[in-house]
Amino acid sequence: MSYDIAVLPGDGIGPETVRETLRVLDATADAFGFSLTVQRYPFGGNAIDTHGDPFPEHVRTAVKAADAVLKGAVGGPQWDAGPVRPEMGLLALRAELQVFANIRPVRRWTTRTSSPLKPELAEGIDMVILRELTGGLYFGPKELDDEHGLDTCAYTRPEVERIARRAFELARTRRRRLCSVDKMNVLSSSKLWRAVVIDIAADYPDVELSHQLADSMAMKLVEQPAAYDVIVTENMFGDILSDLAASVGGGIGLAPSSSVGVGRPGLYEAIHGSAPDIAGQGIANPTATILSAAMMLRDLGESAAADAVETSVIRLLNEGPVTPDLGGKATTEEFGAAVVDAVRTAAEVISR
Repeated sequence: MSYDIAVLPGDGIGPETVRETLRVLDATADAFGFSLTVQRYPFGGNAIDTHGDPFPEHVRTAVKAADAVLKGAVGGPQWDAGPVRPEMGLLALRAELQVFANIRPVRRWTTRTSSPLKPELAEGIDMVILRELTGGLYFGPKELDDEHGLDTCAYTRPEVERIARRAFELARTRRRRLCSVDKMNVLSSSKLWRAVVIDIAADYPDVELSHQLADSMAMKLVEQPAAYDVIVTENMFGDILSDLAASVGGGIGLAPSSSVGVGRPGLYEAIHGSAPDIAGQGIANPTATILSAAMMLRDLGESAAADAVETSVIRLLNEGPVTPDLGGKATTEEFGAAVVDAVRTAAEVISR
């Protein structure tokens, strides 16, 4: 089987983490008997510099034709004051691909990272946050002048229905518990959100549904994060709460994500930023991007390969050479090479 992968290396540490991820993917494809055709495209700040647009037209065409899109982090201070920001390209990319479900697994990937929580609270964290990705405040009508700013949070029933169904289906593959997060005591959009989720729940009697207000959920993620299985919420709440959850799990630097819609292509990326302060130093941790690539392989139907990548990364995070952010001395390239070796070993064990 062959897959076409559109790669958007991004800015800052993005090209470094993506480079190592592609090395891992190449080795994995070779070991598990499939092939990848990779094409790289400008995106984000670097595309602003070269094309005046964070998401050039030829890139829009290319990503839609791919089987999957692998993206590095984008942005940096050099573009903050400009009329066009890299993040504008990211919002446009999500809309172009119609990837409405952002899936963010949160686990204690390694004990080498220190959760800010007491050990007994952090023990057993294993949840998935589904963030609705193409509606809400980030995509609603906007107004801005020197005296007035307006962002509109709007959702339709079909938008809520499709993310709710995706969440219920995911919960069925896990511990069959779903928590829906809203702010229905204040927001009309959240009143609709809760009503629709309750309606959809009738089709999933085997899944236990609960509700939390967004502010209460922030508290719960600190006080009892291990109590949650699958969480579904709207765009802005999901953006904030998934970063909080990643932090209590041990750090946003290890957190992967996928963004999917109906069919292909999906979008796969680490949720951390471009970290321009360490870019080019060879010390960036590529774990989150590699784990995102494992999610990509699973969605492409290469489950055995995905398992090999994920288990190899987890073993190295706990037992092998790691980058300085985890207290080690390995470079970005050395960690990537270690993952490549581990995946090859895993493939040999499976084939015996």
